[in-house]
Amino acid sequence: MQLSVVIITYNEEKNIERCLKSVLPLTDDIVVVDSFSTDRTEKICANYNVRFYKREFKGYSDQKNFANTLAKYDYIFSIDADEAVSPELAASILNADCTHSKQVFWVNRMTNYCGKWIHHCGWYPDRKERIWNRNTGMWTGHIHEKPAFNCEVHHTSIHGDLLHYSYYHIDEHYRQSEKFARMKAEELHFNGRKSHYITLIFAPFFRFLSVFIFKLGFLDGKYGFIIAKISARATFLKHKWLLILEK
Repeated sequence: MQLSVVIITYNEEKNIERCLKSVLPLTDDIVVVDSFSTDRTEKICANYNVRFYKREFKGYSDQKNFANTLAKYDYIFSIDADEAVSPELAASILNADCTHSKQVFWVNRMTNYCGKWIHHCGWYPDRKERIWNRNTGMWTGHIHEKPAFNCEVHHTSIHGDLLHYSYYHIDEHYRQSEKFARMKAEELHFNGRKSHYITLIFAPFFRFLSVFIFKLGFLDGKYGFIIAKISARATFLKHKWLLILEK
């Protein structure tokens, strides 16, 4: 398969080198679109055979769709800077059989949280559509973007894990969850969705139960509890901000 690797970045000096090293065996075309990083992201990328572009960030889907237009090949592998390809996944990609343009490949993403791999909490296997022909669809969504296809496509799962190095410190998770909760509230408000005070009370409780009990987060020990707690807090903030926007 002729494959382009596409990455968007902003201040990813902690992650980008690991990401680039993992995808080098897959392609001769790596595209990085950067949102004017102020750290060493650009300098690190200059050490590798990548095509580096700078562009104002207007949203995750918008940035990724622009990056896809720069790819040398139609088949793109979209990977985030805080992700890396495991050796097993790399071998599977190199041996992938793509016989037509409507082939879409699922990958399983496994998350490293503060140094521990998370196997439950609803975080694994976190299936993602990451390899597909750019002519068959585009990224959609304000946050937690995903591809939407303009034709009927055929999905195939690829063996091996996409390794996601999410948070190095718990405080990072708190900050990111607050950011995403606010963005989600704005998206829901834009789409006419409403919340209620009773939802504000009970939704966080059920979210905690879902992550920690029903999705077996307790098997991930201390970090499973922390993930469930932060997830519940984010649910509370989302509904709180949605109520504020309604007023």
